[in-house]
Amino acid sequence: MITSIVTEPGYTVIENAPLTARNTFRVPARTELLIDVHDANTLPDLFKLGALKTGPVLVLGEGSNVLLTRDWPGVVLSLAARGIRVLQDRGDSALVRVEAGENWNDFVHWALGRGFAGLENLVLIPGTIGAAPIQNIGAYGVEVREFIETVEVFDRHASARVRLGNAECAFAYRDSLFKREPDRYLVTAVEFVLPRRRELHLDYPGVREELARMAIDIQAPSHAAVADAIMRLRTRKLPNPMLIGNAGSFFKNPVVPAARADDLLREHPQLPNWPASGDKRKLSAAWLIESCDFKGLREGDAGVSSQHALVLVNHGKATGTQIWALALRVVDTVQQRFGIALQPEPRVI
Repeated sequence: MITSIVTEPGYTVIENAPLTARNTFRVPARTELLIDVHDANTLPDLFKLGALKTGPVLVLGEGSNVLLTRDWPGVVLSLAARGIRVLQDRGDSALVRVEAGENWNDFVHWALGRGFAGLENLVLIPGTIGAAPIQNIGAYGVEVREFIETVEVFDRHASARVRLGNAECAFAYRDSLFKREPDRYLVTAVEFVLPRRRELHLDYPGVREELARMAIDIQAPSHAAVADAIMRLRTRKLPNPMLIGNAGSFFKNPVVPAARADDLLREHPQLPNWPASGDKRKLSAAWLIESCDFKGLREGDAGVSSQHALVLVNHGKATGTQIWALALRVVDTVQQRFGIALQPEPRVI
C-alpha cells in the first residue's frame, strides 16, 4: 500500500510506491520513495535531501529498458518534464530541444509531421527521450547518436546541470557514457539536429520488401512511407509491451573479430552477419538463440517470444528473478554451443 503522496513545486513524492506499472516487463517491485520530477531545476535542491544524498538512486523513464529482479531499497527518480522547442532554424536543418519526459515515438512522429528526415527508422521504439542517449537506441541501420548535438544532464558529482557535446557522450553500439556511469548522470534534455533532407536507409533486411508489399516505389519512397513500413515490420515481428510484458530486444548482437566470424561461418554458413567497426563483424543474436531452440519457449510465465527470439516476455505473473534466470540459461546455452557470450541490452537490477 502507498503510505503517502506529497506534492511540492516541481516534483511529487510517493512513499512505498509500486513499480509494476513503471516497467514494461510488468514485474512486481516496490521502492521506498518514488519522486516524479516535473521541473529539472529542482534537482540540485532535491539531491541535498538525505535520501537522495546518501542512498541509492534509480532513474526510470517508462521502464522500457530495465529488468527489476527485486524491490529498490532507496529512491526511484522519474524525470517527467515535457516539451519540444525549435531552438534554431538552420535552413537545411533545425536544432530541436526535447525534455527528458517526452515519449520517443511521439517525438519521431512530431519530427516527421514537420518535414524533418532521418528518424523514420527509429519509429515505434518504446521509452522516453531521456533514455534514448543512454542506450544509444538504434534500429534498422540507424542510431540516435547520428542526430544528437548536445545532451543536458544533472551531474551528481558536480551537483550541477551540465551540457555534453556528442563526442563527450562516448556513444557506441547500445552504449554511452551515461550507461557506463548510471549513478552519476541524469539526462534532463536532449538537443537534436534534424535534417530536412537525408539519404534513406533501406538496406536493412525486410525494409525494401515491406515497401514493395505496400505498393510503394522503392526507388523513391517518402520518409513517411519508410516509417510506415518499419512500423508494420516491428508490429509483426515484435510483441507489443502493452499486450505482453517485455523490454524489446533483450540481448545485443555480438560483435566479434572478423577471424572469429569466419570460423563460425565455415561451420554455420547461414548465420546472418554484418560489417562492424574496424576488423570486426556483428552476428545475429536472434539466430544464435533460435538455433538453440529457445524461440517460443515458456517456463511458467517467463518465456522467449514466439515472434522474435531476442525478446523475453512475461506471460502474466513472472517475477524479474524468473525472467533473469531464463536469460542466464539462454546465455549459458549459446556460450556452450557457439562460444559466443551474449550481453543483455536492458539494465538488470
